[in-house]
Amino acid sequence: MPTTLLLDKEEMTRILERLACEVLDRHGQCERVMLVGIERRGADLARRLGALMQQKLQRPLPLGTLDINLYRDDWTSLEGKPHIGQSRITAPVDNAEIILIDDVLFSGRTIRAALEALLDYGRPRKVELLVLVDRGHRELPIQADYIGRSVDTRPQEQVDVLLEERDGRDEVLLTAKN
Repeated sequence: MPTTLLLDKEEMTRILERLACEVLDRHGQCERVMLVGIERRGADLARRLGALMQQKLQRPLPLGTLDINLYRDDWTSLEGKPHIGQSRITAPVDNAEIILIDDVLFSGRTIRAALEALLDYGRPRKVELLVLVDRGHRELPIQADYIGRSVDTRPQEQVDVLLEERDGRDEVLLTAKN
């Protein structure tokens, strides 16, 4: 299966810095902003964005993580039992401006599940979506507010985000499936 490098470590770093600046441009001092990363790689990206924004704001932002496995609409078709992790929401969601963070936006089903999970914690004032890679092919009417890179893909291709924290290296790969 042929694999193409879409982003290397330096490009990912530049993109994350740009995304942090875009959020700050839109939200100023981010008084109501909470970053919420979708487990697993979205949570890692949220921590990175939080660190970048903290440097610029000179204060930490509330940071949460969201495990969506119980909210997925495909759990009955997954092989074996789904791994149920733990969500960690560190501040009140009510009236917050949530920046929901994920690595890849594809069909929109992961984001739908994340929105459902998030609403169990309260009613945010606003939810915006930030993704590292938008690859198209929506099945639901969901779009990102902040996009690191848009990539034209075929449905049978796969986009893999590898992160230092989990995979030992930072890169984004496009793999053609047979």
